Amino acid sequence: MKCAENHCLQKWLLVLGFLLIPMILPGQSKLLPVQYVNPFIGTENGGNVFLGAAVPFGLVKPGPDCGNNDNNSGYRQEGNINGFSHTHVSGTGGGAKYGNILLLPTTGDIRIKGSGSPRSGEEAYAGYYSVFLSRYQVKAELTATRSTGFHRYTFTNPQSGNVLIDAGHFLDFGHDWGEAQEFVGSELHILSNTEIAGYSRIRGGWNKGGAYTVYFYAVFNQESIRSGTWKNETLHPGVLDQPDTGDKTGAWFSFNSSSGGPVLVKVGISFISSGKAKLNADQEIPGWDFDAICKQTSETWNSLLSKVEVDGGSEYYKSMLYTGLYHSMLMPTQRSGENPKWKSTEPYYDDYYAIWDTYRTTSPLLTLILPDTQRDMIRSMIDIYRFDGYLPDARSGNDNGRTQGGSNSDMVIADAFVKGLKGIDYEIALQAMIKNAEVPPGGNEQKEGRGGIEDYNTIGYVSTNHERAGTRTMEYAACDFAIATLAKGLGKTDLYEKYLKRSSNWTNLWRPVESFGASGFIWPRKRDGTWEENFNTLQPGSWGDFFYESQSWEISLYVPHNVPGLIAKCGGAEKFETRLDTFFINSRPNRQGWMDFYNVNNEPGFLTPMLYHYIGKPDKSSERIRQIIQAYFSINRNGLPGNDDSGAMSSWLVFHLMGFFPVAGQDIYLIGAPHFPKTTIDLGNGKEFKVIAKNLSEKNRFIQSATLNGQPIDRAWFRHTEISNGGTLTLVMGESAAYWGSSGLPPTDPTE
Repeated sequence: MKCAENHCLQKWLLVLGFLLIPMILPGQSKLLPVQYVNPFIGTENGGNVFLGAAVPFGLVKPGPDCGNNDNNSGYRQEGNINGFSHTHVSGTGGGAKYGNILLLPTTGDIRIKGSGSPRSGEEAYAGYYSVFLSRYQVKAELTATRSTGFHRYTFTNPQSGNVLIDAGHFLDFGHDWGEAQEFVGSELHILSNTEIAGYSRIRGGWNKGGAYTVYFYAVFNQESIRSGTWKNETLHPGVLDQPDTGDKTGAWFSFNSSSGGPVLVKVGISFISSGKAKLNADQEIPGWDFDAICKQTSETWNSLLSKVEVDGGSEYYKSMLYTGLYHSMLMPTQRSGENPKWKSTEPYYDDYYAIWDTYRTTSPLLTLILPDTQRDMIRSMIDIYRFDGYLPDARSGNDNGRTQGGSNSDMVIADAFVKGLKGIDYEIALQAMIKNAEVPPGGNEQKEGRGGIEDYNTIGYVSTNHERAGTRTMEYAACDFAIATLAKGLGKTDLYEKYLKRSSNWTNLWRPVESFGASGFIWPRKRDGTWEENFNTLQPGSWGDFFYESQSWEISLYVPHNVPGLIAKCGGAEKFETRLDTFFINSRPNRQGWMDFYNVNNEPGFLTPMLYHYIGKPDKSSERIRQIIQAYFSINRNGLPGNDDSGAMSSWLVFHLMGFFPVAGQDIYLIGAPHFPKTTIDLGNGKEFKVIAKNLSEKNRFIQSATLNGQPIDRAWFRHTEISNGGTLTLVMGESAAYWGSSGLPPTDPTE
């Protein structure tokens, strides 16, 4: 049975926007979690998700590169397919990264320029992608292991079939604002009539990183009848070697497409050497059974997706949930044994792209459902500090950069500590966090650490002498609270008091200006203490501005470590509620997610819809969340409201569908109205956390009462320690808002 046939029950038919429930196989009581994954969700509307084949956190992500190669993830619905490259990121914005070692099956004469093909019949499942290239009458199928892409090409045209291998290819989106990748060099050698090896060397991209080298080794299942190479689009038939001269190189193999059946090719990838790439391919795929590897990859996905199981609820929301989980496990990439910069016994992960996005939702999600994986990611971050000098934020291509707001590895480490994640050297971690807070990063303030800390640590805020001063001040304050949290937990009282005091620095940019009935906003301030007058509360920004991907109405509500202090600054609970109402009411939905006040895909606003909890009105938080999900999320290609940002947006959705949401860097989860009657989360070691929503329906969406581990609670939050050994949260739902959750407001000090 073909791999695609094995997945036939996974096909989602979208008719008038509604999901037709797929068939269940005989003997199967319900669909497996992997069968709800729809990788096409988020491929349009700027979601920029990766579409192709991958294992969870896989080094290799073979998928189609389309159009003018000017997109982030490689994929576009429109334009020709140029081929299938092996390295991609998922959900990112800004300039592109990767797109290395591209293969393209063709027929007829060899041509390099303009060789892309129109497509039809695209299918994608977790770990599998296929498409029909109509120009060449070839069906291309992809699957993958951790370090090896596996291709199957079925030629229906009687002409000779070719496979082009482009070692000079890369994604080059971002020229207009200086974030594009740049070609450095490439090399390849045809080793036999079935084998080829080489490398591609590229620098730059969104993180403006140094040069990285992607090595490859490819082997075919049948002997070629002809082969050759090219350099700078000049063909060299019969020439087997193209050394690196700083030019783009490639090669081709031609096959008798009518005699040998499908052409299969295994492409091992390494960041160490071509020999290591060969070792990866040989060890990970010893034979030629494409369907078996596809099945193995699917089973790997299912084992991790099954960490969350839901009973009841709509198929529509199940597709959202499991696709969100899938997107949350594509990055960062597990590259242990593939670090070209130093040798270490510690795990190595790359493509933390970017922690500014993922610390808020993705890291807490992995801590909950894959704690060992999250532990290894943090150990890798600490190892990067040991050898490269700073914790990463947006590391990619084995190079740090760029920091968007705070030194947000601090938040990830504090989150792990307060949730009891073991196996991490927290003493070294604290040293790394303090270096972030105290040592200026030098000439390139975007690369790592904290730019502008000379201001922050002396006058109490980042002045307008520095870019992103407002965002940096707000996030440095939250990061300082993370340092204080770890210091207190390690018994370092002096450090705790020092950084706790600094965590209030956000108040030094709070100016009592009026806007739409609200008073007090974060405002640009010069180094001499005077305020910038030419500014307004809805003035957005990016790299060179006062705010990064935000404006004052939004970021003035970002004080996650001291929400009671924020409420007091806003004039008390009643005025804070009115301010939140204004924030959301003055937001006009559109499919791009851009609105006047609230932007659902701006990370500084991830927590904001839940802030009603802090004034005892969790029902309003839940209503806001339902409105946001209904307006901006779907199971269509445009089903994400902007960049998924390495799964950050998807994991935001996953938490809210399950019915609770983390406050990153603290051990607090805020309880909301779930979308499923029962959710069971596998915490590992035989422990489970269940969320049960009795009487749940579209009408009965308000929490009336709750018990946690059998005991009644009237607080709309719980601690990680209350569920870490397993537990059950039972919610009784009703038609109207109740007073449940109005008392026992969420704390902000995790040690209280």
